[in-house]
Amino acid sequence: MLPLLCPTIYAQRRKERAIWHSEWVVEKGDSIPMFHITPVRKYARKPDMRRYARMVRAVKRVYPIAEEARTLMATMEQELLALPNKKRQKLYIKGIEKRLIREYTPVLKKMTIYDGAVLLKLIDRQVDDTAFEIIKEFRGGFEASMWQALAKIFGNNLKTSYDPEKDDRLLEQIVNLYEKGLL
Repeated sequence: MLPLLCPTIYAQRRKERAIWHSEWVVEKGDSIPMFHITPVRKYARKPDMRRYARMVRAVKRVYPIAEEARTLMATMEQELLALPNKKRQKLYIKGIEKRLIREYTPVLKKMTIYDGAVLLKLIDRQVDDTAFEIIKEFRGGFEASMWQALAKIFGNNLKTSYDPEKDDRLLEQIVNLYEKGLL
């Protein structure tokens, strides 16, 4: 039973997105075509196109910042473990904070409140800690509470966690599409 290879059949003209692949199998002297269909992810229907488009725009704006936050957190934790005492750790954190303020203040000023809420969710997705927990770890509980109060004034919550199975299912779908380069 030797399969005879046929040219690949494409549903679209782009070869990198092949949907069907065919080959021939000879069984008992009879040629049988076999079609292998690549798996297709099924997503929930988009209930509101405006909401979906708004979330796509927000993810495109803030996902790179969340990625940088993940890499920065990883390097910060390694550096903090290498520093000998609390005084040097505080100086290191202050230096990182000044650099972040200088680098991201113009970007954050252009964001909407909705973009900020999506950024908080994506940071929780990337770092596995809410923004409140991160602030509390590096700056202390009092300052974390102050930032939480300020976020509440503007309708956000630093303590919200990312839940890809329930509340943030649509956001997870959009992020997966963004990571694959389909948006």
